[in-house]
Amino acid sequence: MWARMGNIKTRTIKRAGYKLASTYPELFAKDFAENKKVVAQLMTADSKKSLNKVAGYVTRIKRKEERQEAVLDQ
Repeated sequence: MWARMGNIKTRTIKRAGYKLASTYPELFAKDFAENKKVVAQLMTADSKKSLNKVAGYVTRIKRKEERQEAVLDQ
């Protein structure tokens, strides 16, 4: 069975998302809609699509951190 393949984020999206998540960790949650609003306030981008991609990547980072914390707590 083939694994599901997702969209690949560009280096620019990953850099921006990681920088925002590490600089403002208290502002972001694991909810995309909330993160989208925060990203729109913190950065200016040339398109709404770019903002959404960064917000999605930040959401992915926060969910990954939460999963890692859960594993460490066990």
